[in-house]
Amino acid sequence: MKKRAIISLTDKTGAVEFAQGLVALGYEIISTGGTARVLTDAGINVIGVSDITGFPECLDGRVKTLHPNIHAGVLAVRSNPEHMDQLVQLGVDPIDIVAINLYPFKATILKDGVTRREAIENIDIGGPTMLRAAAKNYQDVTVIVDPADYTAVLDELRTSGAVSSETKLRLAYKVFEHTSAYDALISAYLRSECGADIFPEKLTLTYEKAQNMRYGENPGQRAAFYKEVGKGLEGTLTAAIQLHGKELSYNNINDANGALDAIKEFSEPCVVAVKHANPCGIGIADTLHEAYLKAYNADPVSIFGGIVAANRTVDAQTATLMSKIFLEIVLAPDYTEEALEILKQKKNLRIMRLPAISMPNRKAMLDMKKVAGGLLVQEYNEGICEESELKFVTENRPTEEQMKDLLFAMKAVKHTKSNGIVLAKGGGTVGIGPGQTNRITALELAIKYAGEKVKGSVMASDAFFPFDDCVKAAAAAGISAIIQPGGSIRDKDSIDACNKYGIAMVFTGRRHFKH
Repeated sequence: MKKRAIISLTDKTGAVEFAQGLVALGYEIISTGGTARVLTDAGINVIGVSDITGFPECLDGRVKTLHPNIHAGVLAVRSNPEHMDQLVQLGVDPIDIVAINLYPFKATILKDGVTRREAIENIDIGGPTMLRAAAKNYQDVTVIVDPADYTAVLDELRTSGAVSSETKLRLAYKVFEHTSAYDALISAYLRSECGADIFPEKLTLTYEKAQNMRYGENPGQRAAFYKEVGKGLEGTLTAAIQLHGKELSYNNINDANGALDAIKEFSEPCVVAVKHANPCGIGIADTLHEAYLKAYNADPVSIFGGIVAANRTVDAQTATLMSKIFLEIVLAPDYTEEALEILKQKKNLRIMRLPAISMPNRKAMLDMKKVAGGLLVQEYNEGICEESELKFVTENRPTEEQMKDLLFAMKAVKHTKSNGIVLAKGGGTVGIGPGQTNRITALELAIKYAGEKVKGSVMASDAFFPFDDCVKAAAAAGISAIIQPGGSIRDKDSIDACNKYGIAMVFTGRRHFKH
């Protein structure tokens, strides 16, 4: 019986060598369009699909392989005598190998200025149909969607004369993984084009592996980092380039993302230090050097072993300070040559460059959290509050300087795990109380971290005060002004306490829980 392979490729990497290997093993090659021309030019005899179907390619190439003479040859079960008898009656030869990759839909929609018509034309129909048919009949048909698999298939054919069942099953799995991602990408594009709800009834996501992690949160857990497919990702961690240091870990990625989200809040020169996904110091100033000092001095203990993000080019002066302590990652839009040389003296320090570090996350992005058996999906928490919605609820109003620090502190507490409290003064955090089960404990922790710097600082809370205990503790510590969402049934108690102690308080009307 003839051995036949159909090869129809958009990505023709390795196609000639693969076809030559098959021909040497006695295979006839069936091909279409551009692939057929490439193989013919390489001196390989090719049977045109139209010669098999007896029907010309038509509709600008939209219809080529969609024909029983092709699909019967792929789908016939070789161990089923009735199937094989029907092939003889129909004059159809079996097809043993299917090597196909698809129209470049992803590459098309990522191009600038692409039209919907152009995107639609790059939705492959015949290719997925052929791949799915071959994968369904994997016991008898070797199906290849990834050029990286050509060598393994040829090696098995040369060694044993056949492709093993294990390899065929693995290749079939890769096909369905590929076609499902392909269809999900098309679905997401069309959903965006028609303005459909971002929360569809059926949510299918397409991510591509960026890299394997050394391990997960703990050494006993395997982990990998996947990247989203689409435009507007230049300011995300998936676009960062590692210039130096050890391989990134799961915790590195998670913590660096926390630092990145926080630093996007600030337009001034800013440095954010993060430990275990919580900010431990944030500073803004006229220079990056000054901003780093504020972030460092906010909590010199917690920054050790942490992650530092900057929104300006790191210079030698700042790099020198950074190099004095152990850091896991430095993330910045760029580095001077001298700064890089200084930082590279730290063998294991991961140095990351992200030119678009200040680029806001695009609105189409979703914030997701996996739970056992399900997925929580929400919009990103954008902004901190509308200035027009601020309510000055106490007899004393904040001074201009206090107001600057209050808004700064609110930006910081937005990225602090709940219940969260941030104390700030002079464009820097002085105490952060993250992730507590009650708000008064979060405040007490922030006051402890602040030490003597607490006096005259301002306080931001990610959610309202259920009681006036936080105001009383703030007064005792010397905190001068408070910003919080408001909305508690006991708001009046907190307002009255502020008035009693001469503390200015502002309501934003917007909560910033972060779990």
